[in-house]
Amino acid sequence: MVSDPLVLALDQGTTSSRAILFDRQGSPRGTAQVELPQIFPKPGWVEHDAERIWQDTLKVARTVLSEQDVAADRIDSIGITNQRETAVLWDRQNGRPVHNAVVWQDRRTADLCHRLKNDGQEAVVQEKSGLLLDPYFSATKVAWLLDNIPGARAAAERGDLAFGTVDSWLLWNLTGGKVHATDATNAARTMLYNIHDQAWDDDLLRLFDIPHAVLPDVKDCAGPFGETDPALFGHAIPITGIAGDQQAATFGQAAFEPGMIKSTYGTGCFALLNTGEHAVQSDNRLLTTIAWRLGGKAVYALEGSIFVAGAAVQWLRDDLKIIGDAAETERLAGGIEDCGGVYLVPAFVGLGAPHWDPEARGALIGLTRSSGIAEIARAALEAVCYQTRDLMGAMAADSFIQGRAAPSALRVDGGMVANDWAMQFLSDILDLPVDRPTVAETTALGAAYLAGLETGFYGGLKEIAENWQRDRAWQPTMPAARRDALYAGWRDAVGRVASGRA
Repeated sequence: MVSDPLVLALDQGTTSSRAILFDRQGSPRGTAQVELPQIFPKPGWVEHDAERIWQDTLKVARTVLSEQDVAADRIDSIGITNQRETAVLWDRQNGRPVHNAVVWQDRRTADLCHRLKNDGQEAVVQEKSGLLLDPYFSATKVAWLLDNIPGARAAAERGDLAFGTVDSWLLWNLTGGKVHATDATNAARTMLYNIHDQAWDDDLLRLFDIPHAVLPDVKDCAGPFGETDPALFGHAIPITGIAGDQQAATFGQAAFEPGMIKSTYGTGCFALLNTGEHAVQSDNRLLTTIAWRLGGKAVYALEGSIFVAGAAVQWLRDDLKIIGDAAETERLAGGIEDCGGVYLVPAFVGLGAPHWDPEARGALIGLTRSSGIAEIARAALEAVCYQTRDLMGAMAADSFIQGRAAPSALRVDGGMVANDWAMQFLSDILDLPVDRPTVAETTALGAAYLAGLETGFYGGLKEIAENWQRDRAWQPTMPAARRDALYAGWRDAVGRVASGRA
């Protein structure tokens, strides 16, 4: 039986739910994971079974404790990290969701976003929330649920319903329905939260017609969120850390200094640039967001969001069925000289930053009779890297960066970074060193660090930064002319799919 205290991180993502135990050095001591089925009721609609999310999270938590022979009373604390923007609406009395969770990738509210843009509302939304009007964020999803579930709006106005992102939903269930709360990073992704005033914004609530009664309390990322119902694990465990997945990954990468940048490659790809105490409004359609909030003090970031990264490889495996395992893409990509002019633009749910085109649709461009599985698989990997260059270009053009030294390296994490070929191509197309840490799953690690900071399990940011270790680094080797030609082809391909013109 393990006797040393450990922190339990619950990492609920778009395609899986995981539980990971971490020790004082930030090293994983055990993992349990289950895949989460995707629900596609209509084209462009994406849902999850919220009850399944909770049951799977409970299952993996119990499994990792059992498999590692760790008693619940040896768990110092629990940290939660989650897929952001996904909206859950549930009944406060019976704890049951009134509908499937509406996932961040869902585009059903695109028309509403268009109407609000046409009404000139995007400027005030961006000024207050740091976000752009897009179906990606939670506000229009909640509005849709309230307007389309019979009786939901009246129940919400009576205070009978609770809204939350996935962290709030898990916290509610872990505490036996005692705590309805979230943290500042998740609140900042709803399009209802004023990131400057650090409060739910009355103007935004009126704009989206969301009653205040459904909203959770907003807390720091590290702090007392409550404790687990003793019946769940046989012992009450304090829950002391919560952050949205990309902010947690930034924290786990120890990107604590302004100008540091990380990029996470999971279902989507998300690059966050630390801007310190300043909430920098982008001139290039990036998002301004809260990186974390500790002791009531917010640190901000610029974020570029790509909706489809690893999901493109999942599409090759599960829908096209041209590969049996994601790992095959590395062999296929490395076995050919190039894609032969083939580009995959994976705009399956529209295009994210810096395009923000919810009506764009995916396309395979440049196919010839010689194009095969290898070319398509390689094009899927290259697309992730091209999209990252889109984000880095937008960041470099923003005023915060101009006049500052360029980042010395891009810190990467997430499931896709195990693909060495993809990481070399990423370094080449960015013309920037790429660093992969020893602990690639830094999302869960960031949640653990936040939880352990509150309890004293981790001594502070300096200690966490010293824990960070490089596993491997890639240096750019591609000639500039080739880099520019490949990227020009990508830009042309993106132009063809804009607003569904493919």
